[in-house]
Amino acid sequence: MKELGKYLLLMGKLLVNREKFSTYARLIIDEAIVIGTDSLLIVAIVSSFIGAVTAVQTAHNLYSPIIPLETIGSIVRDMTLLELAPTFTGVVLAGKIGSNIAGHLGSMRITEQIDALEVMGINSASYLILPKIVASLIVFPMLVTLSAFLGIFGGFVAGVLTHSLSAEQYIAGIRDNFHGFDIFFALIKAFVFAFLISSISAFRGYYTRGGALEIGKASTIAVTHSCIAVLIADYLLAQLILAR
Repeated sequence: MKELGKYLLLMGKLLVNREKFSTYARLIIDEAIVIGTDSLLIVAIVSSFIGAVTAVQTAHNLYSPIIPLETIGSIVRDMTLLELAPTFTGVVLAGKIGSNIAGHLGSMRITEQIDALEVMGINSASYLILPKIVASLIVFPMLVTLSAFLGIFGGFVAGVLTHSLSAEQYIAGIRDNFHGFDIFFALIKAFVFAFLISSISAFRGYYTRGGALEIGKASTIAVTHSCIAVLIADYLLAQLILAR
């Protein structure tokens, strides 16, 4: 409970005694570029192969004369939008972006750069953490959208190349009984995961104490706690929004 209290107090500190908007705009753009460009390749690779594997395994398990092959496309679409794209992307980014945020803030703490900002009268928490959270809220939904597209496309390529079904059957399956709310739900997950990963990682890095060894420990704890938070939030969102 003590750690939760410190976390909530830090989140509240982000909103008081802030700098001018122009200062944050520049920082947010810089953070968004770093988060986006550094994550594009890993997200693209993971999403494409996850979609391909889902299509191949679904085709193997549903091979039956009474089940239409279009079902493969429908299953890949639903699994990608509802679970694979947002959650896998969240876990991947928790490891990549979360450790980066925690390590960056941790190194600033032990080299007394954060203390120097406080001496100059700058709200170090708001100046350093708020741009990272806002940039994550902007970039994560973009990465999840890309992940969903590549996952479905990867399933298409794998399904056609392995002759599990034709291109027309896969596309018909994607279009069959499609619910637009699934996309909205995936974006809700993206926003929630973005906030959890960036804020938890920043919290761990901001309160790092000690030396280089502690920075490594803070990064590891940040990734672990971010992944756990993503999985818990994944279940709660599904229960609250999708449960009938």
